[in-house]
Amino acid sequence: MAAPRHRRRGFSRRVQYGLFAGYVVAIVGILIGAALLLVARLDPRAFGTLRGVVVDAGAIFTGAGRVGVDAAHDLGDGIAAYFDAANQNRALKEELARERRRVIAAKAIAAENGRLKKLARLTEHLPAPILSARLIGSTPTGQRRFATLAAGTAEGIRPGMTVRSPEGLVGRVYESGIFASRVLLLTDGETTVPIKIIRSGQAALATGQGDGTMEVRALIAGGRPFRRGDLAVTSGTGGVYSPNVPVAVVVAVNGDRAIARPLADPGRADFAAVYPIFQAPVVDPPAQPKP
Repeated sequence: MAAPRHRRRGFSRRVQYGLFAGYVVAIVGILIGAALLLVARLDPRAFGTLRGVVVDAGAIFTGAGRVGVDAAHDLGDGIAAYFDAANQNRALKEELARERRRVIAAKAIAAENGRLKKLARLTEHLPAPILSARLIGSTPTGQRRFATLAAGTAEGIRPGMTVRSPEGLVGRVYESGIFASRVLLLTDGETTVPIKIIRSGQAALATGQGDGTMEVRALIAGGRPFRRGDLAVTSGTGGVYSPNVPVAVVVAVNGDRAIARPLADPGRADFAAVYPIFQAPVVDPPAQPKP
């Protein structure tokens, strides 16, 4: 007798095993999630350790992906440079001549600033970097923006420390594992940096918007304190970030607010320096003359 053409799913052992395995995976996932919620509520320190382990494990895959992206990008740049070598050579020569003139002028200005500081007896107490480490990945999209740094508690990295690249401020350490750390980027929605505008000295706050830009708001409302192209640096107010670190450049202005784009691009930067949390030096009040 021929087998019926329409068989129920229950007659297939493969389907039954698949359904059973799916139920088991779902139940195990629910139990693990409940256990993590209990640990986070009852023992936050242990939960922080678990998060550090996850950061260390994720750094391996993030680093591998970053290597592939960099290789593809370098290949594309090499092909484009091959077909445009003559124009690039001419442009580089012109740029080199301009930069030489700028270097000479910058050295003269630096020498003059040093002389004036000695005359005024000014001393800047800025922290030295703890170490330089490789940025092995960053969040391309989303409201939350993080980068992964290939250094952790084993190298002395702690949450709150400042991270900057040669172009400017990148962010601060959000959490750290043993061998890797997560860096909260300037463009994250929870990042706020006290800044000042180089052109005018105007104090302001720069807040990440989660879309690759920052919103800049003046501390005193009214007027038009910003201009397109204004350079913003850290003010050092409130600690954490040392003063005069380049942060962003204004790209759009709307009244007493502006949109700025960070100078440092963690997606293109290879290495970054980690600095300790900045603490402004305490200046003793002048001694009162004795009566």
